[in-house]
Amino acid sequence: MCKACDYTIHGAQHHFGWDNSLVPARTVAPGSTIEFHCHDSSAGQLGPSSTVADVTALDFGKINPVSGPIHVEGAMPGDVLKVTIDSFTPREQDGSAWGWTANIPGFGLLADQFKDPALTIWKYDAAAPDKALWGTEGKVALKPFCGTIGVAPAEAGLHSIVPPRRVGGNLDIRDLAAGTVLYLPVEVAGALFSVGDTHAAQGDGEVCGTAIESPMNCVLTLDLIRNEPLKFPRFTTPGPVTRHLDTAGYEVTTGIGPDLMSGARDAVAGMIDLLCRTRGMSAVDAYMLVSTCGDLRISEIVDMPNWVVSFYFPRNVFE
Repeated sequence: MCKACDYTIHGAQHHFGWDNSLVPARTVAPGSTIEFHCHDSSAGQLGPSSTVADVTALDFGKINPVSGPIHVEGAMPGDVLKVTIDSFTPREQDGSAWGWTANIPGFGLLADQFKDPALTIWKYDAAAPDKALWGTEGKVALKPFCGTIGVAPAEAGLHSIVPPRRVGGNLDIRDLAAGTVLYLPVEVAGALFSVGDTHAAQGDGEVCGTAIESPMNCVLTLDLIRNEPLKFPRFTTPGPVTRHLDTAGYEVTTGIGPDLMSGARDAVAGMIDLLCRTRGMSAVDAYMLVSTCGDLRISEIVDMPNWVVSFYFPRNVFE
């Protein structure tokens, strides 16, 4: 339990999709600190003993639950909600913190190449969440963060949780970690803030469509900046963002051509091929692994007609 928190939002206080007509789980004053009990992105459909058959059976109507919504007193359209991300506490099940990574058919950057379901279950130390074991020889450095975090849109009705939006949502930005301050444009009275989809680790791009999906409690402080124009979310980090991966350098593959999406696909496919050749991994295992710790970067976007996309895989996974 968070002793410094003003409120706790329990796991039962969650919803699926964005809707500005939802009844708030709590109304709070600006400056309130809240502990959210967040589900994993499967809403508990997958667990430490799950098998690949459970991936096939997923109910996509229950994907990415978010805890909330929170009505912030005085928040109005044209204001900015300031979200200070304090901490993450992994929840244990069967004696360990845990998470999952899956290849879900029809989803992911290379969905046309990986059509069969696959699943990896991770376990790690909740008291010292530093690294999670990959097979018998690899370890992925952990950096917990909120995958989905945002406020309600002005447009009426129920909106899918899957795509990110101007008001936040399923951003999947790895650097929304402890210490980061996120700024969200408010579109409705009270803002109606919600958060969920906690991850233990993810690479920039989340290329297979899933990261290390892990249920956690997170502590956030919600504050209000009045009458400040903001078109899209922005955030400030407390320091370096990649030092958990930088310790042994990187293997890097590239994709080059006139289309950034094709370049991204080529760069990721090149890394999968490299890991299969040098580590003896299966292609789908390599695809899931790089989604948890490899980073897509736009390296060049001015030398027309071709752009360069690079994919960085941290060598410390195998050292």
